[in-house]
Amino acid sequence: MNHRFAIRTSAIGLAAAAVLLAGCETPMSERQKGTAIGAGVGAAAGAVLSRATGGKAGTGAVVGGAIGAVAGNVWSKRQEERRVAMEQATRGTGVEVSRTQDNQLKVNIPNDISFDTGSATIKPQLRSVLDPFAASLKDDPNARIAIIGHTDSTGSDAVNNPLSVERAQSVRDYLAARGVSPTRVETAGRGEHEPIADNSTEAGRAKNRRVEIYLREPAA
Repeated sequence: MNHRFAIRTSAIGLAAAAVLLAGCETPMSERQKGTAIGAGVGAAAGAVLSRATGGKAGTGAVVGGAIGAVAGNVWSKRQEERRVAMEQATRGTGVEVSRTQDNQLKVNIPNDISFDTGSATIKPQLRSVLDPFAASLKDDPNARIAIIGHTDSTGSDAVNNPLSVERAQSVRDYLAARGVSPTRVETAGRGEHEPIADNSTEAGRAKNRRVEIYLREPAA
């Protein structure tokens, strides 16, 4: 790709976002800003795609803009405040709270505070993590949650796969009982198939037994 064209395309995308931000007569929300920026970045990607495939640059920019606006997530002030609050609430518990590259809030909950071995019943320690999480969602109807259950490699898929699903569903049901609409929550179980540590050691297996919660605010 021509280097000058790549730079010019990037500038077009950023300019598009700037126009969208500046052209509104009323103040924009964090969500609207995220959508505008996503559209600008998508327009740049669309123009690059169009040039690479020999199509019309204008058409490619429009298509790319639509993809950027729909696909992005907003890391809003609310998301950052929620991240800080969750870090404070879970300090010393082994729970990891982080921001993902695609602007999701990730809460990684180890098995030793969430479920007993072979069980999908929530431990009392997990309630102290989920209660403030649920409270932070009551005034944020646009937020979407995904809950993923994982196990270690001990046992067969016939046991681990349904157990990981049941654990994710237990977390969903707990949040629902505290006012979080289950229609906003997706659940899945990965069994032993997505380890984050070595299953040949006890320490590694302990890390692999976990529940992950992802919270995102779609840009549009």
